[in-house]
Amino acid sequence: MAKILIVGGGFGGVVAAESLAKKLGSEHEITLVSRSRKFLFYPALVRLAFGECKADDIAFDIRKAMVDRRVRFVEGEVARIHPSERRVTFARGDFVGDMPYDFLVLALGRRLKTEQVTGFFENAHHLLSVRDAKKFGDAARLFNQGRAIIGYCPGARLPVPAFETAFGLSRLLEEHGKRSDCTITIVSSEGPDEMFGGIPMSEALKGALESHGIDLLSDFAITQVTPNSVIANNGRTLSCDLNMLIPPFGGPGALIGTGLTDSEGYVRVDTTMRVEGTERVYAAGDCVSFKGPKMGHMAVRQGEVVVENLAAEIQGKALTAVYDHEMMLVIDAGGNDSIFVQKDLWNDDEASIHHSRFWAWAKRKQESYWKAKHA
Repeated sequence: MAKILIVGGGFGGVVAAESLAKKLGSEHEITLVSRSRKFLFYPALVRLAFGECKADDIAFDIRKAMVDRRVRFVEGEVARIHPSERRVTFARGDFVGDMPYDFLVLALGRRLKTEQVTGFFENAHHLLSVRDAKKFGDAARLFNQGRAIIGYCPGARLPVPAFETAFGLSRLLEEHGKRSDCTITIVSSEGPDEMFGGIPMSEALKGALESHGIDLLSDFAITQVTPNSVIANNGRTLSCDLNMLIPPFGGPGALIGTGLTDSEGYVRVDTTMRVEGTERVYAAGDCVSFKGPKMGHMAVRQGEVVVENLAAEIQGKALTAVYDHEMMLVIDAGGNDSIFVQKDLWNDDEASIHHSRFWAWAKRKQESYWKAKHA
């Protein structure tokens, strides 16, 4: 019997746990450890902020879901990974101490490096938790005059919420008859093409932004936030009456010093999702070192590849599943301005880009499908 330990309860970790249990049956012991027993469908946090759904609509209890799938669930905080000794140290939660493993799956997600932007913690809104999404939503409903800055900080790896927040805020102001009293500006050190992994998004977004009267400033690298302004690395300052910023990302702190990460702290993996420089360790999700945006569907696909290859390794077979770094996303701009994009980031084929109100509907259906399938 192999002891398989999965750390991280996001998209990649949940998929890996469920699929391994189904594929391997009861012959092996599978444990999923997450810092929270709640799975949160992060792509829906923009809708939550604008009151278009409730928190319970986009979350479910992982512990309860895992019982029916014969997966042991532990709520705990990873303190340290010891790959050479095949053990993980947990500091808080249901289990405290060292847990040994035969195979390890790292699905720890990313760390928010808010310390890289002076004043972020005190003065910036963001949408990366239920509490913070609701807090921004409350501020947005009080905003009825002046300038809103939607910022994409250097090192951020999640561009979709920046654009969806700007579109959502524009719609909210239109509903309240205050749109003409407010300006909305998206600021970033990168243009849309760079934000989306090199895909030519400028033309795709231009019409949607213009139709909503949203400005895009792509030479503004945010380094500081004050109560009423954002400041770039060259000293340029923009005043604002409301902000929402996507902070810099980095790899998880538990992997510092393990020798398994790149310069940003992300886990180095090959295309089989096996971690380089060690044995019997795989990784999936935001913690991996692939370039470009960090998105849920990528974590799901990486988790699926992990399952195929980890199961093959247990059975003494060759690793044949290979991950293709495909980006597939929807930017919900409301109505016909909503954008669908599909592109393999590892080849030179042109991206598939479409505009239609259908894509916003499809994105919401995907949320419902995910919860129905995994809860």
